[in-house]
Amino acid sequence: MKKIIYTVFGAFYLFGVSSCDVERFPYNAIEQGQSFQSVDDASKWRNVFYSQLRARSYGVYAMATEAQADIVNAAMSSNNVYGDIHRWDNLTPGNYEIEEVYRGYYQALNNINIALEGFAKINPTTTKETDSLNRYVADAKLGRAFYYHKLIQRFGKSYNAQTASSDLGVALVLKQDLNGMPSRATVEQVYTQILTDVKEAGDVLNVYDGHPGSVRFNKDVVSALKARILLDKKDWAAAKESALTVINSGRYTLYSTKNQLENYWKEDDAQETIFEPKTSAPDERPPQMSLFYGYSNATKDYRPVFLPTQGLMDIYESSDFRKSIYFLKAPTLQNGTVYTDYYMINKFPGSSALNADKGTNYNSPKMFRIAEMYLIVAEAAYNANPNDTDALKYLNLLRVSRGASSLNVSGSTLYQAIKNERLRELAFEGFRLEDLKRWGDGFKRMAPQSTDIILTGTHLNEKEVQAIDPKFVWAIPARDVTVNPNMVQNPGW
Repeated sequence: MKKIIYTVFGAFYLFGVSSCDVERFPYNAIEQGQSFQSVDDASKWRNVFYSQLRARSYGVYAMATEAQADIVNAAMSSNNVYGDIHRWDNLTPGNYEIEEVYRGYYQALNNINIALEGFAKINPTTTKETDSLNRYVADAKLGRAFYYHKLIQRFGKSYNAQTASSDLGVALVLKQDLNGMPSRATVEQVYTQILTDVKEAGDVLNVYDGHPGSVRFNKDVVSALKARILLDKKDWAAAKESALTVINSGRYTLYSTKNQLENYWKEDDAQETIFEPKTSAPDERPPQMSLFYGYSNATKDYRPVFLPTQGLMDIYESSDFRKSIYFLKAPTLQNGTVYTDYYMINKFPGSSALNADKGTNYNSPKMFRIAEMYLIVAEAAYNANPNDTDALKYLNLLRVSRGASSLNVSGSTLYQAIKNERLRELAFEGFRLEDLKRWGDGFKRMAPQSTDIILTGTHLNEKEVQAIDPKFVWAIPARDVTVNPNMVQNPGW
């Protein structure tokens, strides 16, 4: 049996195709072993890593969890798009969005594992080639850490030092095995592997300085990812230290005017961006955040699937210019009627570089931003020591840069202010459900702008979720549990 990898436009895509006694390869295919002959081959695999990373940012990977949380309402004409996710009550292991996210991450991991095994067989001939190959290996390991962190966030319990060694994590697959039937590792084992990959990647990437808008991994991306992981692991001191490493580099500064921040989200300016996958029209565009925007160029109105809640908009001060950037009052068509008094989500309006017309809303995925690092410092500092002045300091540095007032609070009031600031800054980017889960907070869906243009009911605008609800952790997709007898389903599914 010879495994074949088909190439499309110079990039490698795995289709799991096999053939017995093949004497001649198809003109558009190469045997897997033949795709690791040189460092140039390795660079092509590295390009696939970044391409797949772009394809797994935004879109369903961010919208699904935001739809499940407390900050949006399903519009009247939403036609049950993400309906089960939004309602919680009909959510099953066969849900399409759950399957798509799970499959997408593991497909990318499979390619990374194949590449790492293949890279080990390449013999560079010069120092430059050795350095390049080492960087490609580091890129692959950091990508693997990123995906496993995403998987453990969605499909495993929140990290608890007392139970992590027995809590169900996700399957750790570090080598390609088409016949493998992996069982689930523990949460502790998954985090150990993630941080091992981050360290090994950092040992190589620490010589590559970051810069705003970087489209390649570098030492700042290592620190930013590490800070995010350690925050979820509740290793507060280390999370703070890692985030401060990026902030103190001085390479990324917070925008401090409305025009600057508006251009950041509208035209993908890069001053605050630590890392974003390369994007270009028409072939290298990321998924759209279309369910939040829904603009029709033909009729010049908006047809969003989800609308922002009034409760969310009300947590912004009038002087906070994020409010006028993230939300837009515009005509919206719902069930044949145009409404003019309601707000849409305008955080991803589509940049001119990526959109031929306003009917699409492609924006470069801002996967790591400096604002998140300020929020990590604030939360980690508070949890490590509620009297740590850095908690209030870095919270206020972010708030003031956005036009909001400086706060003078402490104790539980400060912690709630930090939580609210994460929501204000990171809304709709895929953080909200993960934050609620990490904090151990249940929720009541925030008040709507109006019940006239949304779907209403106990499981919709009135939805209440307890912190212990098992569906904060997604199910392992039904097919994976069915075909793999070693795969145990999450409780409550």
